[in-house]
Amino acid sequence: MRRLLTWLPSAVLVMFAASVLFFLYEKGKTAHPLASALTSGEIVVLTVNGPTTYFEDASGGIAGLEYDLARRFADSLGLNVRFEVLASESELIAAVEARRGHLAAGTLLPTPAREKRVRFGPTYQVITQQVIGRSDQPRPREVKDLVGKRIGVLAESHHAERLAELRSRVADINWTELDGEDPDELFRRLTDGSLDLVITDSNWYALSRYFYPDVVAGFQLGNPQPLAWAFPLGGDDFLYEAAKEFFAGIRKDGSLKTLISKYYDDARSMNRIDVGAFIQQAQTVLPRYRGMFEEAQQATGIDWRLIAAIGYQESHWNPQAESPTGVRGLMMLTEETASRLKLKNLLDPRESILAAAKYLVLLKEGVPGRIAEPDRTWLAIAAYNQGLGHLEDARILAQRLKKNPDTWVDVKAAMQLLSDPAHYGTLKHGYARGGEAVTMTENVRTYFDILARLEEPHDPAASINEQPGETRTSY
Repeated sequence: MRRLLTWLPSAVLVMFAASVLFFLYEKGKTAHPLASALTSGEIVVLTVNGPTTYFEDASGGIAGLEYDLARRFADSLGLNVRFEVLASESELIAAVEARRGHLAAGTLLPTPAREKRVRFGPTYQVITQQVIGRSDQPRPREVKDLVGKRIGVLAESHHAERLAELRSRVADINWTELDGEDPDELFRRLTDGSLDLVITDSNWYALSRYFYPDVVAGFQLGNPQPLAWAFPLGGDDFLYEAAKEFFAGIRKDGSLKTLISKYYDDARSMNRIDVGAFIQQAQTVLPRYRGMFEEAQQATGIDWRLIAAIGYQESHWNPQAESPTGVRGLMMLTEETASRLKLKNLLDPRESILAAAKYLVLLKEGVPGRIAEPDRTWLAIAAYNQGLGHLEDARILAQRLKKNPDTWVDVKAAMQLLSDPAHYGTLKHGYARGGEAVTMTENVRTYFDILARLEEPHDPAASINEQPGETRTSY
């Protein structure tokens, strides 16, 4: 007993000391896990995977408004930048609070509750909450039009908070909160009739409206709201003050506006098919380039009408076409793809067409050899839009969903889920606008079918005496 009594105080002291050390360790780990950016030479940026933030593009590189802004910010300071991708906006706030990163760039909306936990930098974009309906229903114009409607919002969102405020003044406003961080799910349910109205932010609507042509904006709910980066409370003010100067500079020189336009104003490849306009241009514009498409067929073996269908989908056969995202020319190729294919002039129609045909061959070679035609071609065209990495993710997802990863009809169903965080968070290449790839591929198939009826296939033997690229027409 005496030994036990002698041992107990020592044990208590040891346990107490261990507890203190653990507390100090945890406090140090959460409060000061990172060296200052000036000391380390690196800014750690916390973000989320998504079209407005950080995603893998068709060429396999990284893109996104927040990504571009953060890289420019780091470059302006002569520092490196490292991105850490988290699952949700709520995780971003918690991670900044714990000082896991120097800042969070995730299209974050400052709110009174968040401002108690982090401090926000300058506003770089202003958004509004939008009430969205379907084109086959009366367009909502004011708050009273919400009464009695099946309204959808994301769970624990500022949209739900806004509706709660409205219900205190206007009775009979009810809504459903969808779990997850995917506004596209709201649009999917609106389109299939499960919901009458949805509420989302204007930046999401700008990105999604081309994929859901039956949805229309009704009215703005509440006042415009700012987006800003989040920084830890207290501590080193260097990056916080530098961010103020950075955003003031890019706002003044116009580069902020250009970057925002790059992601929100690019509407190529997303419009509904106008068959009448296509047939008219096939008669008036296509003859100028037909010889070039046929030349590409001779070089690659791909039907010239299919290459032409892709060209129409991408640029409406406009060799000077240019997207805010940097793709250019008749076949809308990226600078990276052009460099890979040794294309010297993106705006030269012959070069663009031939390079695109060769690129399609490379994409088809990247599809597993066991996949037969025509699925092989449709999958390659989807990869033309989103890249082989995202295509492979869609095939993996199709397999998980007990579908056939080797058929376009099953892969396209999975591809449309690549914007759903419940799925893309489990895939190697993350978020993708899979719906855009599906839209493009289906449109190309339609254009190709029309051209196959209007135009004869190319006979290489009949072209032996023609000059490369010589145009002719069968009309």
